[in-house]
Amino acid sequence: QVQLVESGGGLVQAGDSLRLSCTMTGGIFSRHPMAWFRQAPGKERDFVAGIAWSSGSKYYADSVKGRSTVFRDIAEKTVYLQLNSLKPEDTAVYLCAAGPEFGNGRYAANDYPYWGQGTQVTVSS
Repeated sequence: QVQLVESGGGLVQAGDSLRLSCTMTGGIFSRHPMAWFRQAPGKERDFVAGIAWSSGSKYYADSVKGRSTVFRDIAEKTVYLQLNSLKPEDTAVYLCAAGPEFGNGRYAANDYPYWGQGTQVTVSS
């Protein structure tokens, strides 16, 4: 069974950077589309960034485009999210997600059956 574990969250000041990590166990990492979502209290879970399983093409939400980078290390079965120039509105629980093997999951949370527990990112002004 696929399991995902995130790490790297924390409390930072506006303008700082964080790198979040998500490591997969129990699955063949390279066959899964991978993505990051975030969810603030009382709000819906929103797409942040993702990587297609085959091409490695990357996709970003407009809210983080230009100041974030998603990348993966296939050997380490880990996907990363580099967040720069953090803003208070970036404060949320960040969750790692994996789609089905060879799947087309991209922007919708419903496309991703596998989820990590999340890591808290808090950005102070």
